Amino acid sequence: MNNNLIFFFLVTLFVVSYKRVLSENHANLPPRGWNSYDSFCWTISEEEFLQNAQLISQRLHAHGYEYAVVDYLWYRKLVPGAYVDSLGYDVIDEWGRVIPDPGRWPSSKGGKGFSEVAKKVHDMGLKFGFHVMRGISTQAVNANTPILDVTTGKAYVESGKIWHAKDIGMKERACAWMKNGFMSVDTTLGAGRAFLRSLYHQYAEWDVDFVKHDCVFGEDFQLDEITTVSGILKGLNRTILYSLSPGTSGTPTMAKKVAPLVNMYRVTGDDWDNWGDVATHFDVARDFAAASMIGGNGLLGKSWPDLDMLPLGWLTDPGANVGPHRTSGLSLDEQKTQMTLWSMARSPLMFGGDMRKLDDTTYGLITNPILLEINSFSSNNKEFPYITSTHEFPFSKQGPKIRTRSPHHMGVSEKLVVGLSSCHVPEAKGWFSQTVEENLEQICWRWGSRSKKAEPFCLYKTEASLQSDEDVEYSEKYRGKLHLHASNREGFCFDTSSKRKRTSKEHKRASFSPCRLDANQMWELSNNGTLMNSYSGSCASIKVMKANTAPGGIRSWIATGKKGEVYLAFFNLNSARTVISTTVSSLSKAFPTINFGSCSYKEVWSAKDYGSLQHSLSASVDSHGCALFILTCT
Repeated sequence: MNNNLIFFFLVTLFVVSYKRVLSENHANLPPRGWNSYDSFCWTISEEEFLQNAQLISQRLHAHGYEYAVVDYLWYRKLVPGAYVDSLGYDVIDEWGRVIPDPGRWPSSKGGKGFSEVAKKVHDMGLKFGFHVMRGISTQAVNANTPILDVTTGKAYVESGKIWHAKDIGMKERACAWMKNGFMSVDTTLGAGRAFLRSLYHQYAEWDVDFVKHDCVFGEDFQLDEITTVSGILKGLNRTILYSLSPGTSGTPTMAKKVAPLVNMYRVTGDDWDNWGDVATHFDVARDFAAASMIGGNGLLGKSWPDLDMLPLGWLTDPGANVGPHRTSGLSLDEQKTQMTLWSMARSPLMFGGDMRKLDDTTYGLITNPILLEINSFSSNNKEFPYITSTHEFPFSKQGPKIRTRSPHHMGVSEKLVVGLSSCHVPEAKGWFSQTVEENLEQICWRWGSRSKKAEPFCLYKTEASLQSDEDVEYSEKYRGKLHLHASNREGFCFDTSSKRKRTSKEHKRASFSPCRLDANQMWELSNNGTLMNSYSGSCASIKVMKANTAPGGIRSWIATGKKGEVYLAFFNLNSARTVISTTVSSLSKAFPTINFGSCSYKEVWSAKDYGSLQHSLSASVDSHGCALFILTCT
């Protein structure tokens, strides 16, 4: 064997060994860091970002917070007329790739991109990341920029043709909540894949460590783009953590397709600082834990369901064009509940408040050593259903409190909610076609036998109409696809994509928009009773939900620690103080091998040591609050 072959063999062995080490360690624990969105929306400057990064390094890095992440629109000029869905204010290079706005990021001048910022962040001992949108910008498509071939450093050429942005941009698949901003690229084309490759090679050249990819998951599901990007990242000589956002209407079934391709993925809409947003995370967290998605296989390591950022401390407002100006709207009890649930569910912890005004209470909460221990190292995390409650209401100033086991409910009414789910789950299979009269057909949803609805929910169908010259380009792609109309709104089509980012407490509802060539209005009825949306590839389902109902009830989570301890959390979602209880025999149902008859226990928030566990365990929990117990058993 000659020296060249020996050298090649050794290099190959090193690369294989290096990637094997990466695959064992990348995102081995739930990622932890800071993101600018909750405090700055999109308006953050280089100076403001580096000020926050320096404080993360000084105050949070020792507690495992290692990522400093710039959220969206870092390429948009902060000038009059620019806002979240404005058009024409982005800075792009000659290849149609967005680059930092030099007005806000002066170190990016001269083609440096984020290289200087990344270096400063790395010198602080942190890792640098940013937010990106799906596909390609509308601005690049309108300019019809050429596509870079990273293997040649020149314009991409295939079949004797130089390819441009208009060749790959899919206008009918624009991001629903930022239609003027970005659209999908056609990944079936070599040029489409080449464009995405040019993006992520550029990010690697900037020494980026974390990418938050938006408008590709949940109701905006774009599996083809996720798969393409994941493959590109896997082939880079730099390890980049891959995060998906947001995850409105995401399900475990859907997530199982993407979890091995990424490192973290949002499973809710945007979480903001109101109780309704926090409360809606309980069902979602339960479902992903029950599906064994916590810490599953991911890109070069593990993947984690992400409950979204922690909107605590000094914040701004959703979609605002101004920086932080107010404190979090969550009460201290609600903040403890959020932090405890995020930790018990082992969600990534991304703090969103302005570090420059980090108060002691918020700091103590996000660095609580027990919560961080649970978040990093607990196992067997799951909802614990074996609990009972009694509600406490003051009888009079002099009289005693009375207790009742009958929960208080608000008056409710029913509403129809349209959701997107995997086409493979039973809940998506209930659609059928029926003829009303000659040349008039309906697509209807068949209610289950136990539903109170006697009549099916129906929409009127027509084949999607294509009129303009541009529409003809898509005629084959959408041949046979349906537009669905309400009976009394001709010219308006059934549309499932939100025109803005949804918060966690908002549900997807049926809506109607003027009919147009738009993939989120294109539907295909399958023989198995599913109604597939051309925008996301997911299927529509309808359920009855109770309207005007405040989140209520009690919940509990349980997990084991690395030293054998048991963590038990009680959550009171009610508007009144509630006593939550469980028994030793019930605890044994969760972990049969643990002898709960030999346990001592203490509560974290009150720091109270209860001594030996007897027959039951109870706590009086404030409204929207929680109790967190550590059980040590011999």
